[in-house]
Amino acid sequence: MATNTKPKMAVRLTESAIMIALATILSLLKLVDLPYGGSITLASMLPVLLIAYRYGTAWGLLTGFVHGVVQFVLGTSTLSYVTGALSVAMVIIFDYFLAFAVIGLGGIFRKCFRQQSASLFAGAIFVGILRYLCHVVSGCTVWAGLSIPTAGALIYSFIYNATYMIPETLVLAFAAYYIGSVIDFSGGRLTTLKKETAGPSMRIPHLVSGALICAAGIFDVVAVFATLQNAETGEFDITGIADANWIAIAAVTAAAVILSIALCAIWRTTVMKKAKN
Repeated sequence: MATNTKPKMAVRLTESAIMIALATILSLLKLVDLPYGGSITLASMLPVLLIAYRYGTAWGLLTGFVHGVVQFVLGTSTLSYVTGALSVAMVIIFDYFLAFAVIGLGGIFRKCFRQQSASLFAGAIFVGILRYLCHVVSGCTVWAGLSIPTAGALIYSFIYNATYMIPETLVLAFAAYYIGSVIDFSGGRLTTLKKETAGPSMRIPHLVSGALICAAGIFDVVAVFATLQNAETGEFDITGIADANWIAIAAVTAAAVILSIALCAIWRTTVMKKAKN
């Protein structure tokens, strides 16, 4: 038994190490980098999410925690903005260790859906929400009075962290759904899904639809964040969110959603007609 277990553990450790390295590289490829903390990356949580899906929650949490430690080492400069041992501990725990460890819960939907892509999509949304809540707790406690007004700190923390975590989660969910419809992660070896299972023709509208929604999300973040800088002092002022062009934001978001739904519906109708003929 021992001879069979060691190679498997060696493969698991190697694969996890590679995925943590990949997640670290992706975290540096930022689509949007907010000046007061937070960024939208190129699905940097996806590698850890896939490890959690393949090897279970316990191993996923451990992998996520290690990834959080790496992120902390790369972001130690953040601690220079806070004072006091308790504040430093809160930042380390909620903005790094816990925020990235929760990605390890992304595989809990593995047996809840028939399609792997749906399981990964649900897992991505779930861990995105959990990480968002971790940053909210940090924002309304540690950062209150620093980058977030003390009065109404909880509300401001919800708003500020949403400006990057919502699109970050959308990008992650889109990437997880797509790769989950192409590669089989459930077995010991990674294999390409069968054509009838993967449905390559149906992946095209999903790909375009996901890109539209992600683009709309990024537009919304930029449009909102542009109002959060005081024109006179140049400092962060979250109260400026009231000046955001919410009509344009709502219009872009609604247009992306409507176009995505219409595209999928038209494509599905076309494919069904061809299949009948």
